[in-house]
Amino acid sequence: MSDEKNGVLQGFKEFLMRGNVIELAVAVVVGAAFTNIVNAVVKGVINPFVGALGSQNLDHYKSCLSATCHPDPKTGEFTDGIYILWGSVLSAALTFVITAAVVYFLMILPMNKWKARQDAKKPVDETPVAPTEVELLAQIRDALVTQRDGSEPGVARDGSEPGVAAGAIPGPVSTEKSQS
Repeated sequence: MSDEKNGVLQGFKEFLMRGNVIELAVAVVVGAAFTNIVNAVVKGVINPFVGALGSQNLDHYKSCLSATCHPDPKTGEFTDGIYILWGSVLSAALTFVITAAVVYFLMILPMNKWKARQDAKKPVDETPVAPTEVELLAQIRDALVTQRDGSEPGVARDGSEPGVAAGAIPGPVSTEKSQS
């Protein structure tokens, strides 16, 4: 029983120490703290600009969909009818956009630049590059010419490049069909 308990606790400890779990926990804590900053920006900066057009509280912006919407004279709330609280939707959308922009420009963009610099510092992998399709076809062509002519690979009997007429200027092999 003791070995099983140690195995379970060891597995749980390994799970908690994985980078993903710790990064997620940090993200949740930072996100919760960051909410206060975003709310302060919305209340202190965005709402005054909106207030220049009307009420500073976006929750007060609403529209009636039916002709029977009547507000209560004391509270200003609609007592009947169908109405849409589009101001609170706008407020939530602005909060989301501001949060996303700040997270991107202050967290993700600098982290990506830092990772790119770290990757640039890593040694370059010097494994040979696999030959391209054209290079492989040229090798096959040379091998076939050698097999047919019995000469060295890459050199025809007359000393020219394989597949090139004697005295012609060697160049890239054309793959286009002639239209005769």
